Amino acid sequence: MSGVYGRVLVVDDNKVIRQLIRVNLELEGFEVVTAADGVECLDLVHRVRPDVITLDVMMPRLDGLETASGLRSDPRTRHVPIAVISACTPYEVDAGVAAGVDAFLAKPFEPSELVRMVRRLAGGGERPTADGWSGVGRAGTATG
Repeated sequence: MSGVYGRVLVVDDNKVIRQLIRVNLELEGFEVVTAADGVECLDLVHRVRPDVITLDVMMPRLDGLETASGLRSDPRTRHVPIAVISACTPYEVDAGVAAGVDAFLAKPFEPSELVRMVRRLAGGGERPTADGWSGVGRAGTATG
């Protein structure tokens, strides 16, 4: 059964970051499933059927940008919102937009910004303000 606000697939090779994201989202009513890299994400995604996917960029086996491209090329996952949670360098943002990423959150991030972004992508809760979702900064997002 999905959480109150939906199910999130969190993909990051760093166990501590996965746990940090999991705890913050679970406290806000999301169900969270985790994966350690893009290969595991693509193996799980059809069973888990998440409402939102968060991806780190730098991961072994299959990085976040390649994973996003794979998700976008599959008709079953083409419309699942994807957020990159990473350093958000200009390259990552440009490549992420090209791969179909919906939002970006720069590490280190504030837990409240994480929750706000995921809630927005899941289609509920707080809506973006005129300046709250433009550009890419420490806690900014950009849509593509």
